[in-house]
Amino acid sequence: MLRLPAVAGRFYPSNPEDLTALVRKSTVANAGVSPVPVRACLVPHAGYVYSGQVAGAVLARIALPRKIIILGVRHYPRGEPAAILSSGAWRTPLGDARIDEELAEALKKDCPLLHEDSVAHSTEHSLEVQLPFLQVLAPDFTFVPVALGTVEFESLVSVGEAIGRVLEASKENLLLLTTSDLNHYEDDATTRVKDRKAIDRLLALDARGLYDTCRNEGVSMCGLGPAVAMLTALDALGAKKPELVKYATSADVSGDRSAVVGYAGMIFS
Repeated sequence: MLRLPAVAGRFYPSNPEDLTALVRKSTVANAGVSPVPVRACLVPHAGYVYSGQVAGAVLARIALPRKIIILGVRHYPRGEPAAILSSGAWRTPLGDARIDEELAEALKKDCPLLHEDSVAHSTEHSLEVQLPFLQVLAPDFTFVPVALGTVEFESLVSVGEAIGRVLEASKENLLLLTTSDLNHYEDDATTRVKDRKAIDRLLALDARGLYDTCRNEGVSMCGLGPAVAMLTALDALGAKKPELVKYATSADVSGDRSAVVGYAGMIFS
């Protein structure tokens, strides 16, 4: 199938030249820094004007491989709770990004919870907004889109363990690109305190701690499920080097500190 863009012209420019220029502007702060291979990363998925600099700071640091699993959230209550697409392409203003069929089939085989479903992906922006960055920075990449609507801890662990097995078994370099925004729509000071609690658990590679912290402390992290799955996969791979690359809130752009969203960019080696 060909998945058409759902948020072009809203979350990012629909004009190809403007979009390419904005991606390059978002990564320019890391120009001259030698990219390094990493196992996984965490990037936000808001409109580029708000979170593009955080995403760009992360992706510019990474020696991007040709094969990427994009693990996002299902914001809307439609479709399967753990949805994958295993063939076709996703279109953006920069062209078509091809799904890696072999990698998708390996994931489905290893994780029965993942179900083929175009409905969950049809209007979901969390994965879509990653593609123009990758199209500019790694033009030959292929990817597998996975959207998680479930927030059941055991299910998230099951998905993460399967991803870890696939990453470990691969003879090629793979990147697990996970996307989440942090706390939503509280004042800036409160959001920064709550976000720090979530970031500390991410830096500790503590999947259970992140899940419990967000639930018990009221941290409205929209991609909690993907992040828990990512940390579970990293635990299986023996990852030991997390790094917070950049943090911001929407107030850093808008100046409105009354109701903000937090954004963290992280890499995991």
